[in-house]
Amino acid sequence: MAGSEKRGPNLTRRRMLLAGAAAAAGFGYWWQRRQPPDHDYPRLTAAEAFVQAQAGEIILVDIRTPREWRASGVPAGSHQIDMRRDDFIDALQAVAGPDLAAPVALICARGVRSARITLKLAEAGYTNVIDVPEGMLGSAAGMGWIAGNLPVARWNG
Repeated sequence: MAGSEKRGPNLTRRRMLLAGAAAAAGFGYWWQRRQPPDHDYPRLTAAEAFVQAQAGEIILVDIRTPREWRASGVPAGSHQIDMRRDDFIDALQAVAGPDLAAPVALICARGVRSARITLKLAEAGYTNVIDVPEGMLGSAAGMGWIAGNLPVARWNG
């Protein structure tokens, strides 16, 4: 009867290895999506972005979502444009003007989205796009706007 006994789930070594490989691939995809793409465009620290925005040298644009703006506030002196908007370029031009050489600095939570939008704006013809890679919450690039004790305003949206 030993050969005809019912078994529980058939967890063979091969199935366990396949499941582990699938999990690793999923983690790899997740991890890769959370890494900023590499680019050669200018970068500013959060502190430099604050000083330059206050001096009127750059237009600081927070590209996060309204939910994020509500949760943590927005960088003082920034303009909020949700990067998911279908009319993102039009909204940016309403803030920065039609000059594609206007200095526009982008900030997000941790520098991933700002790097991606930096590349997209460069593809769209913008010639003076600046990334703030440490973002609001900090990243490998630095401590971020909030931990840097830079002024945060409440979002009124």
